[in-house]
Amino acid sequence: MRSFSERILHEDNHLLIVNKRCGELVQGDETGDPTLGDLVKEYLRVTYDKQGNIYLGIPHRLDRPTSGAVVLAKTEKALIRMNTLFREDKVDKTYWAIVDRIPPEIEGRMVDNLVKDGRTNKSRVVPADSKKGKRAVLSYRHRASSRNFHLLEITLETGRHHQIRAQLAARNIHIRGDLKYGYPRSNRDGGISLHARTLSFIHPVRQERITIVAPVPDDPLWKVFEGMIE
Repeated sequence: MRSFSERILHEDNHLLIVNKRCGELVQGDETGDPTLGDLVKEYLRVTYDKQGNIYLGIPHRLDRPTSGAVVLAKTEKALIRMNTLFREDKVDKTYWAIVDRIPPEIEGRMVDNLVKDGRTNKSRVVPADSKKGKRAVLSYRHRASSRNFHLLEITLETGRHHQIRAQLAARNIHIRGDLKYGYPRSNRDGGISLHARTLSFIHPVRQERITIVAPVPDDPLWKVFEGMIE
């Protein structure tokens, strides 16, 4: 379990925050593939010599092709309170996205109405007066550029299905590797270059602010951009 423990960004009696890899499922689906939750339970079983069923709550998820910080709850109290924090948008979430082009303005805000299509498992922007749409808001800032790609830092103000991917695609901006939303080629690892970089919130039990920074994936382009900023 050593390799997995190196991916743990924070752990206390109530919470465990892990740096998810591209391609990992946070929670089980119809594929039956192993999940991040399974790995965490095994880590808890081995590390603390736990017997029987191991409690693990999942207050939020990342899309399978996305990497970055994921919060998991080790107690029911923490799960209930973290659910409330996410539902009330009291968790500050910042993402890094490697994209093929940048918006006209170096920094700004995107406000749209999004509709989820359950048949295609995609979201799309609809007119502001559409009764079906849900309001989606994010702020962005251009942080760095290479010859062919650009790094955007994105702060979510709402948490809609595929929000970043859909809002960018509506402006003809595509995340590297994101075939579903219009990028022409897949990444080697099958993921997309969208990374949940930071999480910041008031701890649901200890009532103190914690801020988590997730290292970028082990990918040359990610490392280049990380080096430009740090």
